[in-house]
Amino acid sequence: MSKTPAQRIRKHGSKASVPQHQLPPVITPTPGNPSKKTQSNGNVILIAGVAASLFLFWYLHLLTLNQMTQLSGGLAMPDSLMGGFSVDYVGELRARMNEDALGQLSYIHKTAGTLFPIIFGFSWLLLIGVNVANRVLRGLLWALLLLFIIIRLSANVAVDTALAAQSLEPGTVVLASALTVAGWVLLLLSVVAGGAAVVLRRWARRQGRRP
Repeated sequence: MSKTPAQRIRKHGSKASVPQHQLPPVITPTPGNPSKKTQSNGNVILIAGVAASLFLFWYLHLLTLNQMTQLSGGLAMPDSLMGGFSVDYVGELRARMNEDALGQLSYIHKTAGTLFPIIFGFSWLLLIGVNVANRVLRGLLWALLLLFIIIRLSANVAVDTALAAQSLEPGTVVLASALTVAGWVLLLLSVVAGGAAVVLRRWARRQGRRP
């Protein structure tokens, strides 16, 4: 049975031969590789989110809501009116659309009308987070996007309520119109903010600093 190094030292003193033990080399992870992989994954998610947002915008506003005009005698759906709509307009729309048509519009609001603001909002949250380093500016832009999601979803409910009410209520119509206009304004501001963030980050890289 082999003796331990301590037993050899006690027996032979300083002449004891003690085998040298070497620890395995410490492997220092390269910080560049994980960050590049994380950044690559973030870019893939961001690209997918932007593509999904563009598709849903096309599907909702340029395809589905446009096709709904066939059920309203050519009148545009309230969601497509960036400048808002009047009480008389909603009254005429209610007169031209039957219960089935109103049900289809409500279904659109619950599906594509819900998915678009949510997917767009969170995609732009990621876009802003990646490209804007300033915490205050990033927080303000994130608040803008969250407000867009809330306003846009609220506009869907308000439009359905105004069209499905037993009697035409001016207050409900005014609220639905205001929310619709606010949703379009916030959407345009969010698109401009996202584009500006990307441009400013590229400019900052050329200048050798982050925005």
